[in-house]
Amino acid sequence: MQIFADLHIHSKYSIATAKNMDLEHLDLWANKKGITVLGTGDFTHPIWFKEIKKNLKPVESGLFMIKKSKSQMRFLLTSEISCVYKKNEKVRKIHNLILSPDLKTVEQISRTLDKIGNINYDGRPMLGLDAKELAKIVLNINPNNLIIPCHAWTPWFSIFGDKSGFDSITECFEEYTKYIYAIETGLSSDPEMNWRLSMLDNITLISNSDAHSPSKLGREANMLDCELSYAGITDAIKSKDLKKFKGTIEFFPEEGKYHFDGHRNCNVRLTPQETIKNNYLCPKCKKPVTVGTMHRVEKLADRKIGYKPKNAPESKHIIPLAEIIANCLGVKSQTKKVTLQYENLITNFKSEFYILLKAPIEEIAKVSSFSIAQGIKNVREGKVNIKPGFDGEFGTISVQ
Repeated sequence: MQIFADLHIHSKYSIATAKNMDLEHLDLWANKKGITVLGTGDFTHPIWFKEIKKNLKPVESGLFMIKKSKSQMRFLLTSEISCVYKKNEKVRKIHNLILSPDLKTVEQISRTLDKIGNINYDGRPMLGLDAKELAKIVLNINPNNLIIPCHAWTPWFSIFGDKSGFDSITECFEEYTKYIYAIETGLSSDPEMNWRLSMLDNITLISNSDAHSPSKLGREANMLDCELSYAGITDAIKSKDLKKFKGTIEFFPEEGKYHFDGHRNCNVRLTPQETIKNNYLCPKCKKPVTVGTMHRVEKLADRKIGYKPKNAPESKHIIPLAEIIANCLGVKSQTKKVTLQYENLITNFKSEFYILLKAPIEEIAKVSSFSIAQGIKNVREGKVNIKPGFDGEFGTISVQ
């Protein structure tokens, strides 16, 4: 079965998330986007977990749906854990995504982590726990759990991040490295960047939205062709079988918040070469700049730009539909004009993924405008202009 899976999101119980990040709105927007399987996010949070148990019912093995719903969208139990600890004389801050097959397993994970730190305060708990020890705990509870380092290249809170990460998966997870089957590339990097590191050749590169509001679902996702079940999805990720794991839907990494180096307070955006030339200091205030994903990849890469492995999964780059519409109309994406055009397109074509990836351009033009249709066509062909994001600022796009 062909599946679009977005496995890393957050609930309304995570800090800095929308109040409508509840199951009903997640289901609604997942269907608008064309998502088949959506992570629940935040399963360690006690109140959110109560809502999951109350409002979801098991369907296919390891998957859930809203009770009394006719929706075909499925939920999969997921949660992100922030590990903050000291290792090899350096403070490490690593975010890891956990996928779990059943409610009983989730309850055991939460009981164990509750003894280590506060899991009540935030949907994404911050624990003084070595990432390797988290892997040990999770896998000892149930070997069918899957643990995946999140947004692997962002400066803070990631396995390869410049500020608090490592130079390899092995350095982080040691003997548990053999159980790390995938990493999440994050919005500011894409598979093409990760292919430059031979140490990732046996790692599946997955992509997820890390959404904090329902409309942000599916800005990145995974394309699978497998059994609709927890085992089917996790086996596809583990196996790297191209017949099962078809590839990913990607942000253009330049649009991500940490693609280039820079200093937001001074509005300074730098290429890796410019950062090195300036001795890693902001040319305006002379304080250290935030080193972005492109620079960090360049530092650890052992292959040239443009390297592509044989039989690589697909990597389809998109710009969210609302952003394309806004850019074509010359307005902000959260305006009424954009909402009306967006909903009109969804009504006519059923899902955002279908509109962005497959819908005939001439049909899009008939129900929207030539400008919007051309904008979507340009995105499909990679004919976009983006000023790269830096130091927490998203990149700015032009699809005209």
